[in-house]
Amino acid sequence: MQLKDLNKEYDKLQKKYGSAELDSIYNGGCEKNPDICFVFMNPTGRNLASEKSWKGRKSPWISTKNIWKLFYQVELLDENIYKQILDKKPKDWDYDFADEVYKNVSDNKIFITNLGKCTQIDARPLTDEVLSSYLKLLEKEIDIVNPKIIISFGNQVSSILLDEKISVSQCRKKSFIKHIGSNEYKVFPVYYPVGNGIFNMDKSIEDIKWIIENYIKG
Repeated sequence: MQLKDLNKEYDKLQKKYGSAELDSIYNGGCEKNPDICFVFMNPTGRNLASEKSWKGRKSPWISTKNIWKLFYQVELLDENIYKQILDKKPKDWDYDFADEVYKNVSDNKIFITNLGKCTQIDARPLTDEVLSSYLKLLEKEIDIVNPKIIISFGNQVSSILLDEKISVSQCRKKSFIKHIGSNEYKVFPVYYPVGNGIFNMDKSIEDIKWIIENYIKG
């Protein structure tokens, strides 16, 4: 099975849970044994790639800025790409630049995905029930990609992924084991760093740097 084989299932769930005028956002980055798989919550219409007229890659965080600051600060995005992102207005992103950004993501050995792939017009919260409906598909994604470790963002995503109540403030720099098939993965819950969690970005950066130093470089 390949990642693209999951897209039809994601598109079915978009029709059920997402905005009818928008497309699903899938994933992007290093698809074979990345150092880190980053798992966010769900995309919004701020992502230019969610528009039906967009025929390029349907990857997370296209045409946004804040999350790329985090990746740059933890040295998982090159400076020249980061500066170009800062200089561009959302509508200035085109297919070539989106591919260039994600080539850099891949070169830095990371994979970016969301638990929920259903795109909403705004950042309205999704219920546990909706996000949980994506869990089996996310597990297939992880199994295909086979990362060294997983970093999950926020209490809700981390709790659903690990099937236990998680409070990121109580488990900073702590790993949990996630079993998928015959494989097991270390999962590190960290603060959600954007949107309502923007004030926690420094904590996210601190913890991700520590995780990289101890589990990727170490």
